Amino acid sequence: METKRCNFWLPNKKRFCANSPIGDSLYCGNHNSRSEGQWIPCPIDPSHSVLEENLKSHVKRCPLLKQVQSLSLHPFYRKGINAGSDGEQEDKEVLGVDDSRLPAKTVSSEMKRNALHNMSVPEFCNLLEKIESIHESFCKDIQDSFQMPEVCRMWIKTGEENRKLPFQEKHIMQQASILGNLENFGILRSSLNRKFSKSEEPDKQENPVPAVIEFGAGRGYLTQMLADCYGIKSVFLVERKSYKLKADRTLRQNDSLRLERLRIDIEDLDLTAVESLHGVPFLAIGKHLCGAATDLAMRCCFPVSKDNDGGQRDVSKNLGGLAIATCCHHLCQWKHYTNKRYFLDLGMTKEEFHAITWFTSWAVDANHGSDLPDATDFRSHFQSIRKEQGDGYVDGVEKILADMEAPKRAALGFKCKWIIDMGRLMWLRELGLDAELVKYVPPTLSPENHLLIARPANYL
Repeated sequence: METKRCNFWLPNKKRFCANSPIGDSLYCGNHNSRSEGQWIPCPIDPSHSVLEENLKSHVKRCPLLKQVQSLSLHPFYRKGINAGSDGEQEDKEVLGVDDSRLPAKTVSSEMKRNALHNMSVPEFCNLLEKIESIHESFCKDIQDSFQMPEVCRMWIKTGEENRKLPFQEKHIMQQASILGNLENFGILRSSLNRKFSKSEEPDKQENPVPAVIEFGAGRGYLTQMLADCYGIKSVFLVERKSYKLKADRTLRQNDSLRLERLRIDIEDLDLTAVESLHGVPFLAIGKHLCGAATDLAMRCCFPVSKDNDGGQRDVSKNLGGLAIATCCHHLCQWKHYTNKRYFLDLGMTKEEFHAITWFTSWAVDANHGSDLPDATDFRSHFQSIRKEQGDGYVDGVEKILADMEAPKRAALGFKCKWIIDMGRLMWLRELGLDAELVKYVPPTLSPENHLLIARPANYL
């Protein structure tokens, strides 16, 4: 007897969907028309939605329920501890977060776009003038810092000879440059002698940060290169998803290395409650921490002291350094952003912040053979539009955006990325850290090429 299949045609695969239909429908659950009613994100796993009328029964059988229940038993799980809030004084509200506290509604890309299209032409032109002014004032001195440390070069050569490089060349170049910037900043010391020399001489001075925490670790390949090249003793991989082909197997072959994988959302991780980290100096790293994940990781590294009634964040005595490669700024949310005061002091509203995050998606829309952020000044262009059309501009903001050339769109997107990351840099400096924001790879290798790097001011 032939098994019934979903009748949804997949044009790219030139066949019908292979899933089984549900009930009396001709389609599977993925392709069946949605029932009428209010669909809301699942409170256990917001990546999928359920009908509001079915929510009560769904939460009892959600596939992630057991994982969440198991996670809640760990002392380092504190729901929403690093989330922030919509209020200006979000830091004062972190302590004592209750599981029942309703999170602020996520502003989707569609909502950001619609809000932007609903602006009047003068409002839109004013926003573009603000972006140009802020970028010109704060983002002109960002340096290129493309690094390839000798120890990483030797590691890559050895891997190529043994055919043991599990990732693409562009990722290798990005990882090596992140580590090279940490070395140049004095946070890491190369273990070149021990790894690639036949000399019997003792190692160089050990790294002052024997432990590494990689946020958004994925398969852990950045940590694999770091552990091999810099002699790290202890590794903590923080990742909410499960991955195959992880670097864990290779890392565990190193008898002198301790590996611990924490499957948890960064938003809910209380580092001070990770027992094996107590009193251990650590380096916090992350490669392409998408959107708000950068802000969550920064808050995680600088928790609010439980003895601090003022809600001020402390620089951990054990923090030896931080390096985060940011990306996907279009996913940033006002609630999670670390430095709201930076935007407010510049006269920007929450709505304008979300408009700026929406613009950032344009940064990957064009050819990246040139340094686009400084290529175009939009003020004269939009001043002429406002002068000629004013409030009577017939087609509105949506038409203006649609008519923009791709290079100009990309240039605007890059400027907005720099503005967002500059606020994060200032947040780190306000905590008393030595911090820099650099371009760690050429835009031709990756348009997502911003690296935040920091260390304690009294670091030796």
